[in-house]
Amino acid sequence: MKFWSENNSLKFKLALVALAMFGFGYAIVPLYRVFCEVTGINVLALGDRFIESAGSAKPLNTQVDYARTVTVEFDANVRGLWRFKPEKNSLRVHPGEIATIMYEFQNMQGRSITAQAIPSYAPEQAGPNFHKIECFCFKEHTLAPGEKKSWPVVFVVDSALPNDVKNITLSYTFFEVGGKTPSAPVASHQANTLTVNGS
Repeated sequence: MKFWSENNSLKFKLALVALAMFGFGYAIVPLYRVFCEVTGINVLALGDRFIESAGSAKPLNTQVDYARTVTVEFDANVRGLWRFKPEKNSLRVHPGEIATIMYEFQNMQGRSITAQAIPSYAPEQAGPNFHKIECFCFKEHTLAPGEKKSWPVVFVVDSALPNDVKNITLSYTFFEVGGKTPSAPVASHQANTLTVNGS
């Protein structure tokens, strides 16, 4: 009789352990998502951060500073016979907001070329607060004679940008790889007017 009682007790304990394991397995996914959101060490939970607006899904970014607006101006300089320009001269963005600008490029030479872009920023303190997520400047590009391409720059202006900076100029110099590498454009900031030299 004592053996029967111990056997039933063991069965009951094993059933509790199995039930606890099932409950933990069932709860692990939502717990992991909460952990990711709190610590920010994994982006798996970001897929849930969408809101429906005008029939299309848009990311909900709670770190956007809607109280501030920064004007980002785009400049393009070339070293060689090609066309290189941004699709827009400027964009108004909120710090923390992900934005995209397209740059257009055409090889005007009668031969294939390999080229790369060098970025620079004005004013100088904007550089550390301007984060490029995707950029054609990350690598070299080869274009055939007359070939046209459009490349994106996906960026975020950090909310740590000083409050007195209302305008940023992002300037690219595009040069042929293997030729003489140009120095980055020199930028100056005077009385809220941004001037890029060396174009």
